[in-house]
Amino acid sequence: MHETAQDLVDLQTLLDSSYDAAGPHMRDVITPERRMDARQVCDALVGMNLLTLATSTADGRPLAGPVDAFFFRGAYWFGSASHSMRMRHITRRPHVSAVYLPGEHLSVTIHGRAYPAADADPGMFAGFQRVCVSHYGDSWFEWAAEASYAYILADKMFTFWMPETLPSLTTDD
Repeated sequence: MHETAQDLVDLQTLLDSSYDAAGPHMRDVITPERRMDARQVCDALVGMNLLTLATSTADGRPLAGPVDAFFFRGAYWFGSASHSMRMRHITRRPHVSAVYLPGEHLSVTIHGRAYPAADADPGMFAGFQRVCVSHYGDSWFEWAAEASYAYILADKMFTFWMPETLPSLTTDD
């Protein structure tokens, strides 16, 4: 887990405000016992997470596709080829939605804006690079030079989990 104490506070605020603003159907599905708190989210989203990331075309059509992503400092960070349609969409229309759905036991959905990682605080970007190297190895620097990276600043974040299938995520509080 790479999150600071303040990152956890900010993430918990986002989770709570998203849940509070959810409609009746969402609250029927994501009952209080199936919500995750900030620490549980960070504990669950370790390593590379394969996200389905949705961007939008100029005429408003959604396009969704997979991206390797890392949950780092309370946000998802990902990369794609600099010339990819995905990155062109993000440059023009930064609003995105993403879902991490490794199985029926866990779902993390975020809606927000994607920002170029190069525009992030240099310390944050360096931390993200360390995460990538720890996952992919030093060769990451060779092929990463051809890619663009972004992070999602979430406006909404919803979690759904089935605690009985993920006992390692329960807290002892």
